[in-house]
Amino acid sequence: MKTDDKRAGQREALVTAAEQIIAAQGLEGLKARDLATSIGCSVGGVYNLVDDLDELILRVAARTLLRLNEALDAADERGAAAPTERLCAIAIAYCRFARANKRLWRALFDHRMAADSALPEWLAELQFGLFTHITGPLGQLLPEKVPAELEMLSRTLFSAVHGVVAIGLDEKLLAVPIDALEDQLVAFLQAMCRGLRQS
Repeated sequence: MKTDDKRAGQREALVTAAEQIIAAQGLEGLKARDLATSIGCSVGGVYNLVDDLDELILRVAARTLLRLNEALDAADERGAAAPTERLCAIAIAYCRFARANKRLWRALFDHRMAADSALPEWLAELQFGLFTHITGPLGQLLPEKVPAELEMLSRTLFSAVHGVVAIGLDEKLLAVPIDALEDQLVAFLQAMCRGLRQS
């Protein structure tokens, strides 16, 4: 096996190990020594495969975002449903993905980069891909809006749904109960879409 291929294989194994640890323990469980043991290398060997744990967490995040985008794609009945129903289906899929992959999903939002570090372009593109699921049905709902307005509204709508889901999954005192989350998301989006049509 060529050196580059071997290194790529080791990096994939490292990302898989990190993904499994985050899924089981959250970000706080990620330790270089445990990762090294799991893939059979030294701690220094871990840092020959990635620059630091930040990079490793971002590579796991990319995998999570790809799976989340696939789940949202599968839920969106393009052409088969009205825009409000499309948005509701996407929100429910988002909620179900978050519940099923809670720690990996939380890691997308809980991880903080160092102040002088920029988000890699390859990850930023995946993040922005989440909004494209929303701009499509919003464009159907509000054909008079220009793309920049739809993009901003998509971000706002995503933030609102994310907030309801995040607080609900935390099961805090004021949260929507978990067994009511999906119904409440649908009720919220239906009301929001009615208001947007009338504005």
